[in-house]
Amino acid sequence: MYRSILLCAMLSATSALHAQSAIPVRGTITGLQGDVLSVTTREGRDLKIELTKDTSVSYVKNVKLEDLKPGTPLGTTAVAGPDGKLVAREVHVSATGAFRTQGHFPMSVFPGATMTNGTVSAAATLSGGRELTVTYEGGSKVVLIPPNTPVVVPVAADRSYLKNGEYVALSAAMNNDGKLATSRVQVSKDGVQPPAL
Repeated sequence: MYRSILLCAMLSATSALHAQSAIPVRGTITGLQGDVLSVTTREGRDLKIELTKDTSVSYVKNVKLEDLKPGTPLGTTAVAGPDGKLVAREVHVSATGAFRTQGHFPMSVFPGATMTNGTVSAAATLSGGRELTVTYEGGSKVVLIPPNTPVVVPVAADRSYLKNGEYVALSAAMNNDGKLATSRVQVSKDGVQPPAL
């Protein structure tokens, strides 16, 4: 009976591990061997992350604040300022049109973080940056984009861009083999890094 209880506990723990949500990984590439990407994170951890045949790779390039105009599809991670207005920490412009998942929802990358995915419906230049109204199905949010906010757009790439010393941003989760795996990698190029929250 004791063994049965122990086995059930182990299976439950394993299931919980596999079911856990993806974790954000930010760091520097230290190697790529076959389908295994080695990354040293900002916190100093050495991780090995499995790439599948479907894992996409892109690099990022900067977008000017003034190019964020009505009709621009984007996603922004933000936090409420003292006045309650959302202040962006990063902006990702979509290169392929509207985001599949639109709306405004909480994020776990830092306390109070939110993600807003939608399309710019109004834009104004202020002394404190660029103020955007981001509209999505069922609502909209006004977001202030300070001048120093990373604003990038992804450009399709391949594994040849995953070179030692380049910076990557990705989300990893346990696969069925108990290894960290990812379906999408963003990598730095020409000194432009994926936003590092």
